[in-house]
Amino acid sequence: MLEKNKKQKTRKPTVDEFLQFKPVRADYEWSTDDKGLVQIKVPKFESSLGKKFCHLIKKENTFSAHMDELGSFVWKQCDGRTTVKEILDRLQKEFDEDENLDQRLFLFLQQMRQLRYLHY
Repeated sequence: MLEKNKKQKTRKPTVDEFLQFKPVRADYEWSTDDKGLVQIKVPKFESSLGKKFCHLIKKENTFSAHMDELGSFVWKQCDGRTTVKEILDRLQKEFDEDENLDQRLFLFLQQMRQLRYLHY
């Protein structure tokens, strides 16, 4: 991960640097359906107050995030050992007719990181 100095803003990684990152799934429970699509159980609240609120109104403190075919494929690869480059290579073999796979992968990983579903 890129270092950040207090006086210096964090710079965005270059494409080559990003390709070397090894994404890791957050510690959320997840499963696949009969079509192999991933469903992630994501907590609504991390704080004890939020958890108590859900308990009080008798609602689950989780929701399910459903991935499409491409997202499910990528999610399964995010094991902390596989680089973004390796994931991209596998994607291109699996989805060889799809266009802009590199851009779609980069965007997906950035969105998953912003949502804290994974880190790298």
